[in-house]
Amino acid sequence: MRKRMRTLLGSLAVAAFVGVAPVSAAADTYWQCVPFARLLSGIQIFGDARTWWQQAIGKYETGFQPKAGAVLCFKPTDRMRLGHVAVVSQVLTDRVVQITHANWSPIGGSRGKVEKDVTIIDVSPQGDWSQVKVWYDPSRDLGGSTYPTHGFIYPDANAQKLAASHWSNAGATALAMAQSAASQMSAAVRPGAGPLAMLGQAAESSDRIGALLAGALGQGGDN
Repeated sequence: MRKRMRTLLGSLAVAAFVGVAPVSAAADTYWQCVPFARLLSGIQIFGDARTWWQQAIGKYETGFQPKAGAVLCFKPTDRMRLGHVAVVSQVLTDRVVQITHANWSPIGGSRGKVEKDVTIIDVSPQGDWSQVKVWYDPSRDLGGSTYPTHGFIYPDANAQKLAASHWSNAGATALAMAQSAASQMSAAVRPGAGPLAMLGQAAESSDRIGALLAGALGQGGDN
């Protein structure tokens, strides 16, 4: 109990730091996916991301449909041995959502960064979110790998209240920094790109997402 309380207080201390630190100092913070997901969702699970799904059973509602505020749990793989967790920020369709997560893409050559409202799509044959593709910032598109997932952990009322408290103290500042970092990365990847070129790149990305969805739904296309 004491260990858990110390960990919770540590999370709150991180939140307080991000809320009051200058942008230049906070921008250097290295975020792991677990403490960031806990901070953003309010879900009080501790330990490696690969353990979250089993820990959630009997403590939180779990399922296979995306909902805003839920945590998506990735299974460990050979290249991602500790698993991964990400928070759903917006549901766009039953097979396309946006997530906010940490320590996925290298931003400006560095890991441990936060990415806000990036695309993730369900490419599982059953449409149960057991296999997904995730936005990868260096390529400015969905990554080439498919990742297996357990499903979603849904926050209860206490988690939602805790997340709201964290958000008011720290979330807006942290995510504003993430947006700034993403904008800088875009400029680095596409130096000198004008508005029309940027629109063209966005359209190409949308076409690829559409092709992946068509393939997942058995309508042809490259998966």
